[in-house]
Amino acid sequence: MAPVSKNPQRIVGSFPDYAAAQKAVDYLSDEKFPVEHVTIVGRGMQFVEQVTGRLNWGRAFLNGLSSGAMTGLFIGLLLALFFPAIEVENGAVVREGFNWPLILWSLAIGAVFGSAFALIGYAMTGGKRDFTSVGAMRAETYDVLVDADHADEAERVLTGLTA
Repeated sequence: MAPVSKNPQRIVGSFPDYAAAQKAVDYLSDEKFPVEHVTIVGRGMQFVEQVTGRLNWGRAFLNGLSSGAMTGLFIGLLLALFFPAIEVENGAVVREGFNWPLILWSLAIGAVFGSAFALIGYAMTGGKRDFTSVGAMRAETYDVLVDADHADEAERVLTGLTA
């Protein structure tokens, strides 16, 4: 990540969401403004957790089963790339092929371990967190700051965005 500008900066616009601030910077870029002097700053940061549903034994099992199966499938595919299936006849390699049994076993083992760990984790919560959720950071406003020696030009260019 590049360091934030060490030059004094001035706010040239405040926006209600990141998309609007990004649109303003994109407009400055389209108008050939030197955007390396621009910074977007989120103010009033807050953590927002959206509850997505109820968690019970069945859902914990299915969540663990699916995530474990996907992990097992990924590991199985990687292993199959390096360890192909080999058919040997009379001490000689007759044919090499893709190792489907290895992939299927990896998927099954991943599903078993994933569901087991999910059920153990759910049991350990003791009913204190019986819901699923998705968390995100969000700002109340997004300010576009520009180095002070370029701020007047940026304000002039941004008047074209609102017009």
